[in-house]
Amino acid sequence: MDEKTELLICLGAATAANCVPCFDYYFKKASAAGIPAEDVGKVVELSCKVKTGAGVVMKNSIRDITGEDWDSEQADDGKAGHSCCK
Repeated sequence: MDEKTELLICLGAATAANCVPCFDYYFKKASAAGIPAEDVGKVVELSCKVKTGAGVVMKNSIRDITGEDWDSEQADDGKAGHSCCK
């Protein structure tokens, strides 16, 4: 695997893990390696979509398990199903 791919994976993982120190570290390395800001932005966007989708699935699963809907105003309309990446 090439360095650019590895660094973009690390940036995506840091974003999904909410790890600011890791993101900062790998962003500096990516910048030094000449990775364009547009590529970093795309990775951040995709990572946030996965993270948000996973949160929706978790919330729906908890609602299914407990039979409770604590946040009915922001409840998922069911269209997302059980996929975290939509």
